[in-house]
Amino acid sequence: MNTAVNYRMLGNSPEFTALLRSLDIAAATDVAVILLGESGTGKELLARQIHCKSSRADAPFVAINCAALPEGLAESEFFGHAKGAFTGAVSDNPGRISQAEGGTLFLDEVGEMSLDIQAKLLRFLESGEFQPVGSLKQRHANVRLIAATNADLREKVKQGSFREDLYYRLNIVPFHVPPLRERSGDVELLMASITRDLAEQYKLPAPSYTKAAMACLRSHDWPGNVRELRNLCERMLILFSGREIDEGNLPREIRHQHRKQWTFSLPDTGICLEDLEKELLQQALEKADGNQSKAARILGLTRYAFMYRLKKYQLQ
Repeated sequence: MNTAVNYRMLGNSPEFTALLRSLDIAAATDVAVILLGESGTGKELLARQIHCKSSRADAPFVAINCAALPEGLAESEFFGHAKGAFTGAVSDNPGRISQAEGGTLFLDEVGEMSLDIQAKLLRFLESGEFQPVGSLKQRHANVRLIAATNADLREKVKQGSFREDLYYRLNIVPFHVPPLRERSGDVELLMASITRDLAEQYKLPAPSYTKAAMACLRSHDWPGNVRELRNLCERMLILFSGREIDEGNLPREIRHQHRKQWTFSLPDTGICLEDLEKELLQQALEKADGNQSKAARILGLTRYAFMYRLKKYQLQ
């Protein structure tokens, strides 16, 4: 028996707290769950949390990264093999499904499985039975399945790279895991917790962040999600332990994204400012049907300033 670990997910944003409440409900059952979301959003940690809050908490949690399995060894990894089943099979291998007996099997990047493995997995999900490679005996396992993917499985079904029947078998209770950019209010909370844990791990004093630095971090898109956030916390701890971090100390890609979003984007080739001003004056007159006072208001100018510019560019 394995002792259950408390995998605690942090977040106060409405989207994330609603997700956690729904996962708690699902954890009380044995229904198959699929976690849908971008890479780095913490899908495996959420799967572990479901496991730890379920009746299977004292049994194994076994994770398989389907994208990392060599195609020739995938069946053996899933279902095991008998000694002598193929070159290099010098002993029996129980396989990951058997290792998860009584517990939870987590399939990460489930959309990357080959069609052959998908067919065998579907049979196991429907009957609980599987056959190790090179064995004539059927085996049975009692496991709860949790899957995760950052791919659009429905699109994969349309393309013929994912079985429709397996899709519906996995998609009983789907959950969307929000990306970090949709839970910006959680950035500061997560940073504090991650930095505290890393500071304890490295035995270094934690850095602090100025208001300007935190504003920059909250506005970042976080394409790598929580994984990217953790990497940043680790880098800042190593480089600035015990110091105050200002906006200028943050990585260039984060500072660059935080630049002011201009209403007008200046092209790299440049512009002629006079030509642009002429065009804006003419557009304002068109929108105002020739009414100069209204055109001036559209451009945020007084009538006198507007008339001055018309004369300057000989537009009257």
